[in-house]
Amino acid sequence: MSNKIRALALFSGGLDSLLAMKLLIEQGIEVIGLHFDTGFGGRASEEKKRYLQEIADKIGAKLEIVDIKEQFIQEILFDPKYGYGKNFNPCIDCHANMIRIAKALLPRYDAHFIISGEVVGQRPMSQRFDALKKVENLSTADGLILRPLSAKLLPPTIPEQKGWVDREKLLGISGRSREVQMELAKKWGIENYESPSGGCLLTDENFSKKIRDHIAYDSFDVEDIEVLKWGRHFRLPGGAKLVVSRNKDENEKLRSLTLSKYILFSLPLPGPLSLISKNTGPEDKELAARIALTYSKAKPDETYEVSIGDETFNVSPFASKTEAQRYFIK
Repeated sequence: MSNKIRALALFSGGLDSLLAMKLLIEQGIEVIGLHFDTGFGGRASEEKKRYLQEIADKIGAKLEIVDIKEQFIQEILFDPKYGYGKNFNPCIDCHANMIRIAKALLPRYDAHFIISGEVVGQRPMSQRFDALKKVENLSTADGLILRPLSAKLLPPTIPEQKGWVDREKLLGISGRSREVQMELAKKWGIENYESPSGGCLLTDENFSKKIRDHIAYDSFDVEDIEVLKWGRHFRLPGGAKLVVSRNKDENEKLRSLTLSKYILFSLPLPGPLSLISKNTGPEDKELAARIALTYSKAKPDETYEVSIGDETFNVSPFASKTEAQRYFIK
């Protein structure tokens, strides 16, 4: 092992994780920010990567993107030991999972310990004293997790005990006020960081409803994550899922998806692209064509030929969107 002290940081892209990393970089420690991609981040993937790289460069950290989408779905999302928050967010299990993976990656990066940007008392579910202890126990990384923003309120960790980190230069922040963090951001010229509430889609009520609906009818796979992010979502009487885009940007999003469980179809006039479950009957497909037409410029008193897969339907839109909205996933 080299003499250089190196740490792996859980790097969400938010201010707290940035400041936690910067505090140690200021002590001469090399920091590698691990951004764990569960698929449920709020930003589009490429945009997120650009932002993470720019902000990591700004504070002098390295960046590694770790794709854990499949593992997260299979092992964490649907069976969290400590349950969910207000919506479909298994925060404690999710955080412990990231720390557990970071611990396993320590040898690969010749790193000594793990950094997290958690602040004691900032989040009611996942950042209470007892919740932090649950994370440590579940992650099996007790003693290796340093939380620089609240370190002085917590027992000394291995990095502090071994003298790798100067505990006196760490902080003792607690509670939901972000005054200290904002002052540090100003001091270090850190701008354009993500808001603390703007990360995980699993905390969103409507997104959570779409997940619950989905698993009532189908298995949940990585491709379903992207499908759930875009468009209006309908559940048809035969059980099919229908997604109808809301604008040109969403047309492009749907067009770009790699699909194995859905059929992409368009209309014979300007309007939305749509997806429908591949294994569904003609009744649901015909209804899907009518609903999609209802969100286009189609006229209710005219008939249109809509092809879905290898079937073609001659249908008219509903007279009112209210009729189509009966099938909304709520």
